[in-house]
Amino acid sequence: MDQSRGSVGQVTDATTPNSPIDQVSDRFLEDYIELVPTSATFMGIEGHDHQLPDYSPAGFDARIELNRRTIAEATAIQPGSPREEVAKDALLERLGLELESYEASVPQHQLNALTSVPAEVRQVFDLMPTASDDDWETIAIRLNQVGTTLDGFRESLVKQAAAGRVSAVRQVNDLASRIASWTGADGDDFFAGLAAQAPDSAVKSEVEAAAAAARKAYDQFGQWLTTDLAPQAPSRDACGREVYELASRDFLGAAVDLDETYAWGWEELARIEGEMENIAASLNGGDRSIAAVAELLDNDPARKIHGKEAFRDWMQRLADAAVEELAGTHFDIPDEIKRIECMIAPTSDGSIYYTGPSEDLTTRPGRMWWAVPTGVEDFATWREVTTVYHEGVPGHHLQVAQTMLRTDLLNRWQRMGCWVSGHGEGWALYAERLMEDLGYLEEPGARLGMLDAQAFRSARVIVDIGMHLELEIPRDNPFGFHPGETWNAELGFEFLRAHCRMETEFLRAELNRYLGWPGQAPSYKVGERIWLQAREEARQRKGSAFDLRAFHRDALNLGSIGLDPLRRALAKL
Repeated sequence: MDQSRGSVGQVTDATTPNSPIDQVSDRFLEDYIELVPTSATFMGIEGHDHQLPDYSPAGFDARIELNRRTIAEATAIQPGSPREEVAKDALLERLGLELESYEASVPQHQLNALTSVPAEVRQVFDLMPTASDDDWETIAIRLNQVGTTLDGFRESLVKQAAAGRVSAVRQVNDLASRIASWTGADGDDFFAGLAAQAPDSAVKSEVEAAAAAARKAYDQFGQWLTTDLAPQAPSRDACGREVYELASRDFLGAAVDLDETYAWGWEELARIEGEMENIAASLNGGDRSIAAVAELLDNDPARKIHGKEAFRDWMQRLADAAVEELAGTHFDIPDEIKRIECMIAPTSDGSIYYTGPSEDLTTRPGRMWWAVPTGVEDFATWREVTTVYHEGVPGHHLQVAQTMLRTDLLNRWQRMGCWVSGHGEGWALYAERLMEDLGYLEEPGARLGMLDAQAFRSARVIVDIGMHLELEIPRDNPFGFHPGETWNAELGFEFLRAHCRMETEFLRAELNRYLGWPGQAPSYKVGERIWLQAREEARQRKGSAFDLRAFHRDALNLGSIGLDPLRRALAKL
């Protein structure tokens, strides 16, 4: 396909949608990446790697104005086709919720260790090109802006604090600790590690100086969090129902009954653990203890890999095999997106995540990242087979990379700029279960690993909603867990320890994540639930004409979209 590049790296051709709603959407994307250039790097759009965003009050005001203007323009457009109706629905749903969040001052004050501004700015350096001296010159330019960006965000935090909006002290302190792990104060020095990779040429000293300046800026920001912001932060972790309802709609792209969802979470966890107990009995001589069989599998030499590089290579082989075997049988996987790269991340916080390919699909492949905790050298593969399917194919990589290819159906904002957690994470969790249905998890250990991940996501539904809404623990809950008591952080951790077979420190980090990022953790399991409901609705509509491969193709061809708009769009196909 012949392609030409516009002023900001836009890929265009004769088939790219160009209706009025497409023009508004793509203009929004261009204006947005001018305001938030890190988003261009994450999306794989070239031309903005030398810039960082303005997170001062003025910078947030500019984003608010952009959303309001775009919403007004899109609302006035009459779509000329069903495809355009979907494009308009998707744009208005996303921008409307973003505007609600801005007007509630959520992005302007919310802190957590994983996704708030300091984490975004640090992580963007993982994705920048490093092949040439010019690339390293660009990295140095961006590193030198870190201080200005963090100062602007501090100005926003000060303004929000004056209005009584400060994240919980747990989040402030957790972010300060995470920053210390990046700067070498309490862990590896990310910035020294980055500079060490620069070529031994004239640019190296420039990168080293810029990295030192960025490290100092982070050190100062972390100290300010501890000494100035933390004393103003409330001790209460719960965000309350009003804030949570907005967050839930934002992450899901759907409005759900939170109380019904909370009750369903208990039922789903009990169902999954019942299945796990049956597998445990088959693997461990009739002993139905999930903890006992997990320990047995963890210590099985046949299910263990030593060394980070060896584990990365194992993930790569499994990911490549899934692409090869699923393509042309259960999914349409074009050749352009068959490449996925498994990576060990340069940090050690334990997170696992996917980053999409560059817009041209060649400069940067889709990547699965693992930030291996310090000191971890042994990996239990029975737990991670399902992780590879979640992050790779048929999970995130198929979903994200295929969306980027559909220049004939989706405008550029739909392909590059729209991401809905409930859609994306729900699909990836749906993909894990689908691999069981397709026969890829017949080995009992691998199936137990998939169910263990499902149980973990179900427990998060219960804990996240329960803690933030400060709900009562059901008096008749299936586990006899503190009946009638009110959820708090301590009970949340106790529940996770009882139902999630993971390291203590990882679970503590997970708990902090839920408390600082309300509504996000349930989007996996609740998103999967809505995907399954959408599939069943399609099956009922089409009857004997229903085709699973066609359903997947049609659904993914809509791009990442709110789950309510997804169901509306599927109903018309």
